[in-house]
Amino acid sequence: MILKNLVVVFFLLFISEVSLAQKFNSSVAKEKAPSTMFRASVVKVDITPKDPQWLLGYGPRQSTEVHDNIYHRIVAMDDGTNKFVIVSSELCVLSPSEYDLIAAKLEDKFGIGPINFWWTVTHTHSAPEVGAPGLPAVFMGERYQHEANPEYTLEVEEKLIKGISEALKNLEPARLGVGWGFSQANINRRALDIDGKASLGMNPDGAVDRRIGLLRIDKEDGSPLVLISNYAIHGTVLGQSNLKISGDAPGIVSEYVEQKIGAPLLFINGAAGDIAPIYSTYPTPGSGHLRQFRVLLGDKIIEANQRILSTTNVVKLHSGAMIVETPRKPGLGWPSDLGNYTRTTDDGKNIVKLPIRFLNINDDVAIWSAPLELFNEISNEIRNRSPFPFTFYFGYTNGWLGYLPTAASWEQGGYEVETVSPFTSSAEIELKEAVLGYLEGRSKDGF
Repeated sequence: MILKNLVVVFFLLFISEVSLAQKFNSSVAKEKAPSTMFRASVVKVDITPKDPQWLLGYGPRQSTEVHDNIYHRIVAMDDGTNKFVIVSSELCVLSPSEYDLIAAKLEDKFGIGPINFWWTVTHTHSAPEVGAPGLPAVFMGERYQHEANPEYTLEVEEKLIKGISEALKNLEPARLGVGWGFSQANINRRALDIDGKASLGMNPDGAVDRRIGLLRIDKEDGSPLVLISNYAIHGTVLGQSNLKISGDAPGIVSEYVEQKIGAPLLFINGAAGDIAPIYSTYPTPGSGHLRQFRVLLGDKIIEANQRILSTTNVVKLHSGAMIVETPRKPGLGWPSDLGNYTRTTDDGKNIVKLPIRFLNINDDVAIWSAPLELFNEISNEIRNRSPFPFTFYFGYTNGWLGYLPTAASWEQGGYEVETVSPFTSSAEIELKEAVLGYLEGRSKDGF
């Protein structure tokens, strides 16, 4: 009986996915086609270092060799009115000041404003440091006693700008589809003790987000151009003792899916603040079952992609932005390169200025992003309450301003709350109210 009920549940989920995808395409089919149809392009650029590098993630350590190459993957989109660029880089985190530097160069060179340029990272803990450390140097100053490597940072920046230039030159007629998938490759990582206190571990009873959000862009002839996959998972299959450059699970999965579908995959991490891979912090790729993530997650992405049965070339892009102001944790210092992301009130209270970005695609898709390691419960609630049937959260986007935990987690404590969050317990409600208010407003306004 249990097996029968599970079959019914998964059948209903499949029917729901198909019906939502059909709704996405039928809604735009009713509209008058614009004079310029949707165009898109994709570029993949190798950013694997040739020399040993300081790795970002865990304690200070230098790489000794390469396990698998790491990349920028770049998608450019053009609806005839707006151009939009999204980048997924196989790096751990970036300071918002590093994003601001590149965004300013892109606006000057290509006329694309920051609102239409999103730079995400996959959050692998086995990739080099890039740019100023930003907030991590405030949280964990002891790990940043070594000198930064400006040569590798410059290489990453130059390859990114060159790749975006190539993508903008190679725009071609395209079609867009959307869908959902499901994978059990992740698990809640906030282990609770009998006193209710949290520590890093595994919590099979904890909240988790196992949905895969998919955007597929096809060429005009229907062949795949690029797949964008959104899934929450820490890039921590490999642990502190690993000294090999690697894209970790997101990188291994991306390469595998690309081989299978014949087109690049942009892996966009989600609300992974309290989510780990089911095999986590192992000393070697073999002991961490790194290759098995091709099955655990890669095959699930491929299956979900196969369920996207229709696409459209009638695409409208609408980007938006807001600043959510929320109190800064008392007594916390602030790095000099992030002056644009804080202010002090007249009565002396320090505020974090948290930038949120939005991308609406037609009437059915809403994507919101933030420079955060967000707890998945927050993203899940926003998705469930969103008026858009396809609502995706892109984490680690346009920099990193630490962890934003749920209000309830502050009583539990733990690494995410005590060490690497600049916020207070009020941040959850302030963020949710702001994001949901924007989404509800966009739904009423339409295009």
